[in-house]
Amino acid sequence: MNLFSGLEKFGLKSVESMQLFEEEQKDTGRRNGGNTKMEENVHTEEEFLLDKTVRCNVCEYVFKTKMVKNGRVRRLSPDKDLRPRFQFIDTLKYNTTSCPQCGYTALNRFFDQITSVQRRFIREQICSQFHPAATEEEAAATYSYDMAIDRYKLALANTVVKRGKASEKAYTCLNLAWLLREKAASMPEGKPEEKAAKLQCLKEAEAFYEQAFEGFSKAISQEMFPMCGMDQSTVDYLLAYMAFHFKKYEIASKFLGSVMTSSSASRRLKDMAYELKESIIAQLRKPGAK
Repeated sequence: MNLFSGLEKFGLKSVESMQLFEEEQKDTGRRNGGNTKMEENVHTEEEFLLDKTVRCNVCEYVFKTKMVKNGRVRRLSPDKDLRPRFQFIDTLKYNTTSCPQCGYTALNRFFDQITSVQRRFIREQICSQFHPAATEEEAAATYSYDMAIDRYKLALANTVVKRGKASEKAYTCLNLAWLLREKAASMPEGKPEEKAAKLQCLKEAEAFYEQAFEGFSKAISQEMFPMCGMDQSTVDYLLAYMAFHFKKYEIASKFLGSVMTSSSASRRLKDMAYELKESIIAQLRKPGAK
């Protein structure tokens, strides 16, 4: 599957053949949760957003990007794989910054973290090909899932081009998987073509989830913690859950053991680890389980 499908609208045809983790190998060998009823005063996503002025670190173009007003949002319980949830808004849609002039795009936490060498790589391989897509993104009051997915794919392409860390690529893939799942959940499936489109969206989400698992598995042997804002126990739990998802129960159990014996892991994370351990045991007890 071409993980960068859709970026041709930006003129980036050459990214289609890029491999996410090729250089490491060369170098080293729901929706709203809970059951709370909606208040009569209906909140809109736009209420929790602001337009932030940003200067591009590659081309110096000044533009506005939408950011979440962190003090306004209410955090809900995350999904079992730590996918964050907030009331009234999916904050994941706004975790990228993308220059509309040159195409340089990154997760918000990494946008300013670029070296002169990485800047040259991006100018040569992204900016030289990039042209703004025919989109209403700048005028839109909020980002749709399609807009958000395009921005994350641009961020992923930029990260590969600048030879970013495995953890950055893995975290971008993880966010893409989460967004694609959410998009699929909102898609109709009454007609055969609608059902096929939804299944294709879920298939793409699964492909990115697998890349995220591969990327974090590489990163833990190459990088120091914290990793994308996560400490070791959090990454271990995340890897355990993804291994469980892919039915790699032995690997999942190994990472869970690290979490449950960690002196720095939070009580909440340990509780989640114990719940996941019970799920693994239940799966292994099923007839025919390996």
